[in-house]
Amino acid sequence: MGTSETARYVRLRVDLVVEITDTDDLTGAALERIDADEFMPDEERAHARSAVREDEAEALAYLVEPFDLLGEVPGIDLAQASWSSEQVDYDPDADEWDLDEEDDEELGGIDGAGAQTAGRAGDGAARP
Repeated sequence: MGTSETARYVRLRVDLVVEITDTDDLTGAALERIDADEFMPDEERAHARSAVREDEAEALAYLVEPFDLLGEVPGIDLAQASWSSEQVDYDPDADEWDLDEEDDEELGGIDGAGAQTAGRAGDGAARP
């Protein structure tokens, strides 16, 4: 079977650092998403609501949806996704935050490729 006849899998890596500028807006949006999820059991909904009220990273994780990001991309079928978020001490001037340098090392010097897969905190891997 030739390459054109077989499925080809690609790992898309993305590493984002976001600044939370309005905790109330972020938490409110996450609570709305949780309340609108018709498939979430009541017990899990109560836990999720509590988690996003206590931790902005949890709130963000409930709003990021890899399936939404790639749903309109032609010619692909999302096979698996996982993502997480965590609070970090961020210093844009520190060497550890120079993502371009890390990408160059991982890709043998090729510039412009991505960094990491994503999952909702506590959820692990998700499949469509």
